[in-house]
Amino acid sequence: MAETKKKCCKKSAAKTCETKKSCSTKAECCCKHYEELIKEIKSYKSDLDKKDFLLTWEQSEDELKRVLAVAEILKLFRDKNISSKVFETGLGISIFRDNSTRTRFSFTSACNLLGLGMQDLDETKSQIAHGETVQETANMISFCAEVIGIRDDMYLGAGHTYQVEVADALDMGHKEGVLPNRPAMINLQCDIDHPTQSMADLAWLKEHFGGLENLKGKKLAMTWAYSPSYGKPLSVPQGIIGLMTRFGMDVSLAYPEGYNLIPEVEQVAAKQAKANGTKFEIVHSMEEAFKDADIVYPKSWAPYAVMGRRTELLKAKDMDGLKALEKECLANNAKFKNWECTEEKMKLTKGGKALYMHCLPADITGVSCKEGEVAASVFDRYRLDTYHEAGWKPYIIASMILNRRFKDVAGVLEAMKERATPRINF
Repeated sequence: MAETKKKCCKKSAAKTCETKKSCSTKAECCCKHYEELIKEIKSYKSDLDKKDFLLTWEQSEDELKRVLAVAEILKLFRDKNISSKVFETGLGISIFRDNSTRTRFSFTSACNLLGLGMQDLDETKSQIAHGETVQETANMISFCAEVIGIRDDMYLGAGHTYQVEVADALDMGHKEGVLPNRPAMINLQCDIDHPTQSMADLAWLKEHFGGLENLKGKKLAMTWAYSPSYGKPLSVPQGIIGLMTRFGMDVSLAYPEGYNLIPEVEQVAAKQAKANGTKFEIVHSMEEAFKDADIVYPKSWAPYAVMGRRTELLKAKDMDGLKALEKECLANNAKFKNWECTEEKMKLTKGGKALYMHCLPADITGVSCKEGEVAASVFDRYRLDTYHEAGWKPYIIASMILNRRFKDVAGVLEAMKERATPRINF
């Protein structure tokens, strides 16, 4: 075990060691941090091995904290050159019904981190195009699968429904002996929630502020921002208000009149804030939301009513109707070009130094577009912060997979550390 500890603690994460002044060495700090995380994981009550990770508000606070802690250990292992390969064979299968960069590569990275091969299901090259049912597809792709990740955010009222259909089909296949094991199901974004994004955001906030306990009393401004495009999903802002209201933060949701989110999700956020003794408010001024905020998250989205209309037009394949809707919506967006994260608005935040967050890619004024969500000077100042934010996503996804596939996830992690197989041999 001495050799294992030596390998584990050859180096340590700088931020962790700087915060633990009582440690005599960085190696000691690294091992103490690992041991604290393992102890923390064991203390949490969890049924994540019995349910898929589709919506964050379906999971208990203990389960969410366990996902964060497991992700942190996986990140620590990679930093220490310890392999986290837990599968010798098996597939991770992705189904992307919308374009993606960060989430697509994060899912692939997460599967690879755990030792899984990757296969993307291109529906245009499958029998789905010939009428294959969801039940058939789910079972046919899952014979050797350990996890299925689905991104389906284009159709309001359909994405989450489709994911539940796939999950039900997997339950049936496993129950009837068709599938040797029940693959994990991960929501890589739907019309309602984007849990891998919001959980990665929470992991970044935990790291940035030095612990979840330090988020209590912080104000987060989740605000709409102008974009020269329309049809951006609602799931990112909904994911943020649906998660952060549970961890001690006061959340201010700001949007122009008519740009509301799914009403039921706004109600979930309000209910959770009340239950957790935090504040949730809806305002119609970006400046009001930014005032004294510790964190700002300016992000464009399409109005709830518009996404409903868009869904019906997409289903009907009414291209003329879609063009007319786009023209209408872009004209309406243009009325709110002042909803931009500028240096002046940042001065309204706590000490003028709020943390800027974004799921990326951001519409940067004068860079990616003429006028957009954020001023170039603001984005440049926080560019590396947004990259660190995005960097948590592979570990969050890998943690969700482990928590779904293994009841004793702490035991799995302890076995990885005991084995201490180098990720890179040199």
